[in-house]
Amino acid sequence: MEGLNTKKAWAFLAPCLVLMAVFTFYPMISTIIYSFLNDYNGMDAASGHVNFSIGIENYKKLFNMSSSSIKFFQALGNTAILVVFTVPLSIIIALLIAVALNSIKPLQKAFQTIYFLPYVTNALAIGSVFALMFQSISKGSSGAEGIINTFLGWFGIPAVNWMGPGSTYAANVTVMVVYIVWSALPFKILILSGALQSVNKQYYDAAKIDGTPRHRVLTKITVPLLSPMISYLFVTGFIGAFKEYSSVVGVFGEKQMGPIGAQGRMNTVVARVYEFIEDTNYGRASAMALVLFVIILLLTIVQFQVNKRKVHF
Repeated sequence: MEGLNTKKAWAFLAPCLVLMAVFTFYPMISTIIYSFLNDYNGMDAASGHVNFSIGIENYKKLFNMSSSSIKFFQALGNTAILVVFTVPLSIIIALLIAVALNSIKPLQKAFQTIYFLPYVTNALAIGSVFALMFQSISKGSSGAEGIINTFLGWFGIPAVNWMGPGSTYAANVTVMVVYIVWSALPFKILILSGALQSVNKQYYDAAKIDGTPRHRVLTKITVPLLSPMISYLFVTGFIGAFKEYSSVVGVFGEKQMGPIGAQGRMNTVVARVYEFIEDTNYGRASAMALVLFVIILLLTIVQFQVNKRKVHF
């Protein structure tokens, strides 16, 4: 009977294992192999022309300070800036919104639905909307300024060239941070709102009897009790932010920022990977992908070590 149950278990697992083998394990193994094949071209290999050699030249080219490697480090720096700013900001704002939603009863479900809508909306469509919101009209151009500059004008603040030709790097980063934080909020609000529902209300009742201020209730009760979920959001948030690509394309355009992106100023690492794939340089693309994988893996390990001391289960 035990042998029969084991066979049934493997039979149920088989479809999942096959899909994982085809769409997860095979691409991972292929990426590792391609990263050690110099001058590998998939189209040439498919036609039977083997023009590549085995070695670590793809990795050397990433760190030899050539123009290509400088662009890679620039993309890595852009990605790191987005990670550092967007992950903590999105979690803090999501926590405050989740606590606020949890404290109201009328229309609570309606507000939760409204906050979740961006999560199921196409990222490129949202990016186009943000591009219009931050639109900057230069002198002599026809058209209207975006809603952000219009809003700033109400308070006498001069219009900012957020994304157009001649815009500053800080302005471009600000647009991306606002967009990524906004688009990341729905999932985080959903997770934290669900976690708040499971918190024992006796803690809050005791704090109310003691007359504890609300900010201390938040920092001393809510945050520690939600620390496992906050830790989970930090880990997944860092992983997701390091893989940012669609948000940049949605806001600045497919060629990475149009007039701004002649130098690829707002490129991310994943964007650089796609550029080399389009050039059929799969070896360099695979090497970049593996470097990014190692960075994410090391940071994730560090986060897990920190969480062992900071998270209250």
